[in-house]
Amino acid sequence: MSATRTQIYLNSEQRARIDDLAASRGVTMAEIVRLALDDYLDEESPDPATALAETFGISPDNSPPSRDEWVRG
Repeated sequence: MSATRTQIYLNSEQRARIDDLAASRGVTMAEIVRLALDDYLDEESPDPATALAETFGISPDNSPPSRDEWVRG
């Protein structure tokens, strides 16, 4: 995987927390940022198949409307 250099601005608390986490895990600050960004992006745009599988049957008492109730445009 090729990488693109990107600059971001962090406040002092964010930087200290990332530095502490990176040191405790033995990785670089950049690795912590990449992992956090991957987690955020996965959460913000979930896989549709996974979302469907996780919600399938969630409301077993729900029934779809009959075709007579459909609004046709």
